[in-house]
Amino acid sequence: MEAVSLINYLLAVLFFVCYSYQLLYIFIPFIRKSKPCKNTKFHKYAVLIAARNEEAVITHLIESIKNQNYPSELIDIFVVADNCTDNTASLARAAGARVWERFNRMKVGKGYAIDFLLKRIEEAYPDRPFDGYFIFDADNLLDENYISEMNRLFSEGHRIITSYRNSKNYGSNWISAGTSLWFLRESQYLSRSRMLFGTSCAVSGTGFLFHRDIIEKSGGWSFFTLTEDIEFSVYNIIKGEKIAYCESAVLYDEQPVRFSQSWRQRMRWTKGNIQVCRKYGTELIKSIFKNRSFSSFDMTMSIFAAFTLTAVSVAVNLLGFVYGLLLGRNLMIILVSIWKSIVNAYLMFFAIGLITTISEWKKIFASPAEKIVYAFTFPIFMFTYIPIAIAAIFKKVEWKQIEHSKSITLKEIRMIKSKKSTSEPAGY
Repeated sequence: MEAVSLINYLLAVLFFVCYSYQLLYIFIPFIRKSKPCKNTKFHKYAVLIAARNEEAVITHLIESIKNQNYPSELIDIFVVADNCTDNTASLARAAGARVWERFNRMKVGKGYAIDFLLKRIEEAYPDRPFDGYFIFDADNLLDENYISEMNRLFSEGHRIITSYRNSKNYGSNWISAGTSLWFLRESQYLSRSRMLFGTSCAVSGTGFLFHRDIIEKSGGWSFFTLTEDIEFSVYNIIKGEKIAYCESAVLYDEQPVRFSQSWRQRMRWTKGNIQVCRKYGTELIKSIFKNRSFSSFDMTMSIFAAFTLTAVSVAVNLLGFVYGLLLGRNLMIILVSIWKSIVNAYLMFFAIGLITTISEWKKIFASPAEKIVYAFTFPIFMFTYIPIAIAAIFKKVEWKQIEHSKSITLKEIRMIKSKKSTSEPAGY
């Protein structure tokens, strides 16, 4: 039993060693400041939207794109209605997008839909008039300055750019708040710090821009794992690209509110990370030394180390508990060790959630009481990744639609924010 306690201690030390560098990310914004962009010029962009049964939200996204403070003649909107059984295609056309419909029950997933859409665009526009391509999910909404802000960094020569990811429904419950808080933390304490530090960020599902050269060099969109965004990021980091971050480009998306949907979504993410590790793990680790790439090290830690250490910890504690139970040993030592690990992990996640909640307080659409409560429930939400990680190792996971029903406009989001802010205490 003492051996299990020792292994737990060594795993905690190893976890700290692997991720201690990310503590510095918290302080980098106070040490380094972003430089103003110069020589901004207008570029022509294609907006890519993969939508499956998104009739409740698709028109609001297109409306927010059309309301951009950017020349409308330089923005073309393209939608792939992917295996839809509702009115997504007709509504998107009526809203002003060019739409192609795709029906393929064998190749299912966002990666296949994006690949299909890019091929249709290439056929329709053989002269390739677009300088860059945006990718959004159908439930997104864009701040009016989103494309203008992304264009500033694009004009500086950045070839892949990700953005600030906020939430429509942070205050719905502890489940939506958990995912939302993680993305806020990712935006400000990973992407922002990486950008200031001069290393590469990572694309996070939606709300990103890439130069046409990126897709031409890779021979098209060839990222078909369950986490095509992470695969896209890893592939390009290995190739020496640096993914930039634009803090001033803000989008809003909808997070699951039912635990079953959140479980399914995060199961896909976890299984997708496993797929990416299997496909690129060796090459990514080699890149750390061959290219002397801190970005490759950072990405290795992000997608591989935490999952591996968690899986080992669960296996060790479970086997130790069963072994002690079968032999009639005193289980108190292992129970105390497990309890200490749980408390330490709770405090770590609580600190992460609290720091993010405080720094992003005015950007979170929830009441003061909800913001405080959800900082305490955030570690519990993160603990639910443990069974998800275990199940993902053995379970076959397929892409399944996450239902989006928060039919809300950008104006309505700001009205909610205005109402919430009136209930905030003085000083915020």
